[in-house]
Amino acid sequence: MKIVTWNVNSIRTRLAHVINWLSENPVDVLCLQETKVVDSDFPRSPFVELGYHLYIWGQKAYNGVALISRQPLTDVSAGFTTILPEIEPVWDEQKRVITGVIEGIRIVNLYVPNGSAIGSEKYEYKLRWLTVLRKYLQLLLQSQSAICICGDFNIALESIDIHDKVNGENHVMATPAERQALRDVLELGFADAFRKFNSEAGHYSWWDYRAAAFRRNMGWRIDHHYLTPELYDRAKSCIIDVEPRKLTQPSDHTPVILEL
Repeated sequence: MKIVTWNVNSIRTRLAHVINWLSENPVDVLCLQETKVVDSDFPRSPFVELGYHLYIWGQKAYNGVALISRQPLTDVSAGFTTILPEIEPVWDEQKRVITGVIEGIRIVNLYVPNGSAIGSEKYEYKLRWLTVLRKYLQLLLQSQSAICICGDFNIALESIDIHDKVNGENHVMATPAERQALRDVLELGFADAFRKFNSEAGHYSWWDYRAAAFRRNMGWRIDHHYLTPELYDRAKSCIIDVEPRKLTQPSDHTPVILEL
């Protein structure tokens, strides 16, 4: 089984890129982030014509997540409050979480808040959002042992996940508080699939549009697959496909492909 995460930075803008890639790479599940479109306007038909089932949760101009699967998914839900009804609805105003089950594997597709700037309201929101995520996953783990959480985490967990010209401690997405918040989530029992196969620096999934960052490979690895032990043992490969980032008007992210 192949599961892919890809922040497309607007599905309507990047539709041709995604459809062409999916035609050439017929994966089992494609997890999209930053779809930036309300559900009624999501371009469904090109995916249906390729034989995929769609499960989407979007909003206008911002955020938005989608699961696109060759097989129908079961137990699909969007948002935190479907699993944690006691939390405040404010945590689902931004469309950032969708989950479903395929062949006994629960996939949780996430678009973690960026945080904007250290000390800002958005930064504090990000840290609190990650604590809600931990509670959400803790509950899912009570009934499911095979879980893949994937998506754009907007956090580079280690120094080798960032090009060496960035001082991570002074840069949002790499501060100690963000990294600790993510480690608190992972301590529930999740491991990084990419690092199972590659321990080297210089591998990135996001490059800023500015300063010729992609050409200079000044990137960040912030798109991840984290697996429970059962799935980690089953992981056969995890690779970053940089080819879509070379296209004209690409997303600033590129696909990360997990094979089980």
